[in-house]
Amino acid sequence: MTLDGEALEQLRKRARSGGADKYHAANAAKGKLFARERVALLVDEGSFVEDGLYANALAEGLPADGVVTGTATIDGRQVCLMANDSTVKAGSWGARTVEKIIRIIERAYGAGVPMVYLVDSAGARITDQVDLFPGRRGAGKIFWNQVRASGSIPQVCALFGPSAAGGAYIPAFCDVVALVDGNASMYLGSDRMVEMVTGEKTTLEAMGGAKVHTTESGVGHFLCKTEADALDVVKTYLSYLPANWTQAPPTAPAVAAPAKADLAALVPASERQAFDMRRYVKGLLDEGSFFEIQALWAKELTIGFGRLDGQVVGVVGNNSMFKGGVLFVDSADKATRFVQLCDAFNVPLLFLSDVPGFMVGSVVEKQGIIRHGAKMITAISEATVPKICVVVRKAYGAGLYAMAGPGFEPDATIALPTAKIAVMGAEAAVNAVYANKIAAIADEDERAAFVAAKRAEYEQDIDVVRLASELVVDAIVEPHDLRTELVRRFAAARTKDRHFSRRRHGVTPV
Repeated sequence: MTLDGEALEQLRKRARSGGADKYHAANAAKGKLFARERVALLVDEGSFVEDGLYANALAEGLPADGVVTGTATIDGRQVCLMANDSTVKAGSWGARTVEKIIRIIERAYGAGVPMVYLVDSAGARITDQVDLFPGRRGAGKIFWNQVRASGSIPQVCALFGPSAAGGAYIPAFCDVVALVDGNASMYLGSDRMVEMVTGEKTTLEAMGGAKVHTTESGVGHFLCKTEADALDVVKTYLSYLPANWTQAPPTAPAVAAPAKADLAALVPASERQAFDMRRYVKGLLDEGSFFEIQALWAKELTIGFGRLDGQVVGVVGNNSMFKGGVLFVDSADKATRFVQLCDAFNVPLLFLSDVPGFMVGSVVEKQGIIRHGAKMITAISEATVPKICVVVRKAYGAGLYAMAGPGFEPDATIALPTAKIAVMGAEAAVNAVYANKIAAIADEDERAAFVAAKRAEYEQDIDVVRLASELVVDAIVEPHDLRTELVRRFAAARTKDRHFSRRRHGVTPV
C-alpha cells in the first residue's frame, strides 16, 4: 500500500480524531476531556512525541487502538505516558493496546524516567481475549512491568473514568492515584457481574467510585473535583521526586516558614486536648510546600511531601484530631507504603510523634492489627534514607517504634519540652499497677489523692530531662528552634551509608 502525502495526512487525522462524534459529545456532557486534550494540558507545549499512532490502522473504528502513548516533558523533565481514549470502544484493550502500554512502560523503565498513566478504560475486549489476555506479551505483562518499575521510577495515575476488571490493577500498582469525583471508578467486577455472582445489588459509584476509594478502601490518594485538578496532582507529585531511584529529589529555592506560625502555641499542654498535626506541619515546613497524600483516608495519620530550606522531605505525623492519633490497621498500611515510597526515591523522612500507641480490642485484633503494625515497623526498620524522630508530645508503647524511635536507628531523636516517652500514659500505667488498691480506697478524696501522687511519681520517672540524660533522646529543642535544628541535622545525614542487611529481601508480615 503506497501513500501520497494527502492520503497519509488523512490517515493521521483519522487516528488522532478518536471515535465517533457521538462518543465525544457523551464524554463532554460528563465533563470529560478527550484523551489527547488531557495529554496537551499535562505536558509542556510541543514536547509530546507519539508512538504507535497507526496501531490497528487497517481495522475499522479503532484509531490508535484506543490508547495514546509517547514521551514528553513536564516542567522541562522527561516522562513517558499513556492515555486511554474512551471514545474508542470505551477505552477497552485490544492486543495492540496492550502492546503499546507494555512498550511505553518498558521505555520508561529503560530510560529511567517517570511513567504517567491517564486511565479511562472499560477493560479488556472480550471478543479479543485470546490475542490480548494469556500470552507472554498479554495484559499480564503490563503488571509485571509495573512491578519491576516500582521503586525504580515514579509511577503516577490520574483516573478519569472506569478502570475495570484486570485493568484496575494499573492504578493499584502506581505510587499514587488521583480520581475525578463523579466519573472515576475502580472495580474488579461490574455491578451486573456482582449481582450475578453474589446476589448483591449495588452501583459502580457505591462499590468503586472515587469517594469510596479515597475515603474507605485507601486504593486512591487524591479526590479531585475536575480533570484539570487531577492533572495538577500529577505535576505536583512529580515535582517532589527524582526521575529515578539513582537520583536525589529536585531542590527548590529556600522559602521561610509562615511568619505567623507559633509551633509552641499549637500544642496543648493537656494530652486530652487534640490538635491538628497538619497545621503543625505547615508551620514547620517552607511556606506553601506541604503536599498532603491520602488526606481523606486513615486521617489519624498525616503523610505527605514538603520542603525544609528547599530540600524535599517526607512527613509522617500522628493527628490527634482523628481517633486521638491512635494507630489502626489502615493508618499502619498508609504509613508503610509512604515510608517505602520515600525510601525508594531518596526522600528523607521526618516523623512527628504524638501517638498513644496502636489500637487494642477484639475488633482490631481480628483485623490483624499485630500483622499490620509489624508491617509498618518493618518499613521503618528497612528505610535507610535520613530519618529523624521528633517527639512533639508523646510516644507511648509500640507507637514509639512505629514512629522511628531510638531503637530504629534514626539519625536523631529530638524531644520538644512537651515530650513524653513511655510504655503507656500515666493514667493507664497507674490503673494497671494499682487497680486493686485504688478500688479498695472507699473515701473519694483519699482515692483521688492516691492516684494523683502515683501519677506524679510516674511522670517524674519518664521526665524528658531524665530521658536526655540517659541518651534516649539526642536533644531537647524549643519549638521555635526546631526547624533550624532539622535543616542542619538532615544536611549532616545526607551522605550517610545506606546499607541495611545482608540478604535479598525480608519476609514482610503481609
